[in-house]
Formats: sequence, C-alpha cells, structure tokens
Amino acid sequence: MPTLLRSVANCRIEQAIFCRLSTVYSLPTPHEGTGMPSPFPGMDPYLEDARHWTSFQHQLVTCLYQGLLPGLVDRYRARVGQRHYATEQPLFTSIVREEHHEEYIEILQRKDGRLVTLLDVVSPTNRVTDAGRHAYLQKRREAKSVGANLVELDLVLQGQPTLDYSRENLGDWDYAITLTRASRPDRHEIWTTTLQKELPRFKLPLAADDHTVVDLRTAFARTYDQGGYANKIDYTRDPPVPLSGEDRRWLDDLLKHHQLR
Repeated sequence: MPTLLRSVANCRIEQAIFCRLSTVYSLPTPHEGTGMPSPFPGMDPYLEDARHWTSFQHQLVTCLYQGLLPGLVDRYRARVGQRHYATEQPLFTSIVREEHHEEYIEILQRKDGRLVTLLDVVSPTNRVTDAGRHAYLQKRREAKSVGANLVELDLVLQGQPTLDYSRENLGDWDYAITLTRASRPDRHEIWTTTLQKELPRFKLPLAADDHTVVDLRTAFARTYDQGGYANKIDYTRDPPVPLSGEDRRWLDDLLKHHQLR
C-alpha cells in the first residue's frame, strides 16, 4: 500500500489542535500510565463501573482521535465534540441529579467543513436511562440528517442496545462496531467480538470510496495504560455487569492466572 505523507504545515496545525484539546479536555500524555496491561484479551468488563467509565470513555476517544490523525492527511480533519445531558434517580425521599458529558469524534471535509463521519462510543448510561438514550440517538439523527456515515462502538454489556437490527446471523457476541453508510442507511456493516476475544480492527469510511483503518485493540491498550486502571480496579470483586456461567468461570480462571484473585 502507498505511504501517505502530511505536509509539515499540516502536522503543526494538527499538533496545535491536539495541544489545545489537551488543555480543554485534560488529555493524557504519552508518558502517563503504569505499563501494566489489562488482564483481558479485549474489553475489560470492570470498566463499566460508574467510578471508571467516564474517564475511560474520555481517554478512549482521545486515543482514537490521536490514532486517526495520520490517516486523514490533507483532505479531512477531526474534532472532538461533546454532548451534555442530565439523569435523575430517586433515592429515598430525594432525587439525585447527575450531569453527563460524553465525547465523540467528527470527521469533516477540510475544504468545506462538511461532516463526513460520526464516530461515537456508547456509554452504560446511553443503554440504561431514557435521558442517556435520547441524547445519544439525537446526535445520530443530527449526523444522519446531513448525510454523514455513522460508526458506533458498543463496548457495553449492561442495558439495551441503542441500535435495533436483526442479530440472527451474528453468532455469539458481546461487543459490536456498527457502520451505517450514508449511501446505504438501511444496511449495517458489523464487526463483533466477545469478552474472551481481542478487539477488532475495522475500516472507518470517509468520503466516497475513501477510508482509514482503526485499530481498536491498540487504542484500548493505550487507554488502559494511560488511565492507570491496573491500580484502580479491584479484580478480587465481581464485575459490575451480568455474565453467563461460562464467562464467569472463564473470568475467574483468567484472573487467577494473572494472580489478581
């Protein structure tokens, strides 16, 4: 495959954009982290804990953004957006209100600023609350209305999926990356994996027949390391998500193998 080169000017522009994002969003720097990888071959179900998910999603989007830049070259630019919404939950005689801020990535044509592709990450709150689901789907509708490709990263086990399509021929799966092309809004291209398998690489569509490749496994590894989750997660406890009997036995054996329980 031919090697794509960016001009020095564009490299400096993207570097400046990243520096500004680092200030606004407190993005992790490459030297942060523990150097200890997740014990899981793919997604770590312990990250669905509310104490970890917000920072995990933020840092995953950051790592995906960093990984996308070299593949966009001169024709596109990427930016990190953020949606805001609130959830309310009754607690005894009071109502607990919680503010949510979830980031996503938009890829735009550099020449005219047109939105080409939306890359969004599903959160547990998107799947278990009405407010979270509404906010997530509203962003999808906005992107769809301007003719953008839609890419959903669903790395969540709890709650109900945000996309409604037939799963009859998908086999066993826990996590899914779903692509809906602007040219074929009635079809979905799906990459799936399970708790016991690695996260996939997938093609992220751009304009026309153009695309770039996203290595989700590498992005996750960097996110886990930079977030220092090896020192934050208590693997002696059960994960905060429902698992089958087979997955529970596999998880227990895996964590014992890594001397984490």
